[in-house]
Amino acid sequence: MSKDLGDFGRPPLAVENQDLVEQRLLEAAAGTGLQETLTVEWRTKPLVVQVIDVPVESLYYNPGTHRIRAQRSFDPVRDRLLDEDPWSEESQDYLQYLLQAEPSDPAKRDKDFEELKTSLKDFNQNEAGLITRDGVLVNGNTRAAALRELGVPNIRVGVLPESCTWADVNKVELSLQLRHDTRRPYSYINRLLTIDEQVGAGRPLRDVARDFRIRKETAEQDLWVLACLRDLRDRSITAEAELRLLDFEDAQEKLREVHRAYGKESKANKEKAELLKENRLAAIVMDFSKTDVRLIEADFRTRYLEHRLPEELKAAPAATAPAERRIPGINRPVRAEVPQVAAARAFTDTLLRAKAVIRAGDKVPAAEAEKAAAVFTQAHRTVEDALEPAGKDARVRKRKQAAPDRLNDACMDIEQCITDMALAQASRSLDEEALDEAVLKLKASMRKLALAAAQSIEVPGDGVAWLLDAVRQEEA
Repeated sequence: MSKDLGDFGRPPLAVENQDLVEQRLLEAAAGTGLQETLTVEWRTKPLVVQVIDVPVESLYYNPGTHRIRAQRSFDPVRDRLLDEDPWSEESQDYLQYLLQAEPSDPAKRDKDFEELKTSLKDFNQNEAGLITRDGVLVNGNTRAAALRELGVPNIRVGVLPESCTWADVNKVELSLQLRHDTRRPYSYINRLLTIDEQVGAGRPLRDVARDFRIRKETAEQDLWVLACLRDLRDRSITAEAELRLLDFEDAQEKLREVHRAYGKESKANKEKAELLKENRLAAIVMDFSKTDVRLIEADFRTRYLEHRLPEELKAAPAATAPAERRIPGINRPVRAEVPQVAAARAFTDTLLRAKAVIRAGDKVPAAEAEKAAAVFTQAHRTVEDALEPAGKDARVRKRKQAAPDRLNDACMDIEQCITDMALAQASRSLDEEALDEAVLKLKASMRKLALAAAQSIEVPGDGVAWLLDAVRQEEA
């Protein structure tokens, strides 16, 4: 491959792979049978490349693949080695390990990888991979890992042109992985990182969103969430531990709801929006369900949590936050001096650092791990207690709003009925008898509504007074 910025260097067997690939390409071109090809997007245009068989053991996993970008932080030591020498046996073994690991918890084996292995064993390889002439896998890294475990000697791959650069590799991999027929899509965090990388490289966000088959607004939401997660990761850092982006892999829907709620609240009150965000992020760090997180509003801490918190959880953590913070995705400074926001942020920081220590396991002293676990458990129990009255109040508010909401829906239906009547009149298709029956039902319902209003409301407003008078006049 041609060199470019960010080049990983050439792998040790690059020359041998080039010779083998050239030989196989010549053999395929000289063959008389049906030749297999693969179409890829190459520098904004479709390109048809030849497919050949090559020994799977001679190929290299792509150290820059977006598929396991977030998971690389699972083992910081091996991650650093991967940066320093991506083609070493140790680095390639680490890539193979991550390719078969569960995205949200690389310590576990991914069931999707096992299903891929079963499919390859039962039906062989259906879709060709893609390589550079040096033997680096551009697409098909996971398939190659599965074939190696199965002991299959060869893999079918398309071959990119000799002029291929690392920038080409990144673009081609992205275009292939985002096809609808992709067997194993990017994990949530890896998708966020890939969008951010593409935008950072200077591509318009609208074009990046189109590649991912999402709206530009969704891509903006993803960048906001990623900025939030990076902020949470930085705030979790202690002397011995820190959280990783992949620790939030399973919080996708909860994080998106935080973004929507934050955006809605920020239109009316920026301080309340910050409070709501911090309160909900704290609940997400504690792994509360999406239903529980929805109960948390800007006033959750002052109304339900503050008086339940033990004193040690009210104090700010020892490490102080940066003097100036910026709203993720907007890059405007946040007024961190507001006491309520500072208190909510300090509580979230305490949880983040405790969780980081817990996740570190035997990498931290046992006494420190026990202390962090006690803090986390106490905080979880306190928030759980606060959620109970918050849930009751939410149900009460919902009941209070139910009757007006249903009446508003009925008004919208009547408005639509007026439009439908006008259209039916124009085409002379109105069923007058059916309409008359429906109006009689409406009349009966209005009587019932007036009776319920008279029993429930002591001092009627203009609307209810009109309803009561109308029914009385009709009955007189």
